[in-house]
Amino acid sequence: MERDRGFKQLEHSGDAYMEAWGPTLEGAFESAALALFDVMADTASIRPIAEDRFEVEGDDLEELLYGWLEALLVKFDSDRMLYSKFEVRISPLGPDGGYRLRGRAFGEEYDPARHGPKMEVKAVTYHRMEVIRSPGGAKVRFLLDL
Repeated sequence: MERDRGFKQLEHSGDAYMEAWGPTLEGAFESAALALFDVMADTASIRPIAEDRFEVEGDDLEELLYGWLEALLVKFDSDRMLYSKFEVRISPLGPDGGYRLRGRAFGEEYDPARHGPKMEVKAVTYHRMEVIRSPGGAKVRFLLDL
């Protein structure tokens, strides 16, 4: 992988097709969250002064990734919160399968003068969503509807 953790935008017409990675699955999910907010605002200008907690469950890792990003987007839509730092814990739900994500996001309320608008993200989609685990880390890909 290019660096220990990070993200980049992949080629796609009309929407934002993102790839994020980390040394662990949790790290890749944290990078994915930062990628989501980087599409919407200048993440370097977001101060991590407020903390919000999130908990989502999914039958598989793709559903978990979708739920995580969707929860963050809903928080932006409802409370105008932007985030620049994330902590994620992922655990299996039990013998029947599924996963639980408990996450913390650190940021502040959106201020157009400081954060600068970039693109409006309408929705997270399942289209082309992937979670790829390897011995060297994890990588996720997802499409944001702009």
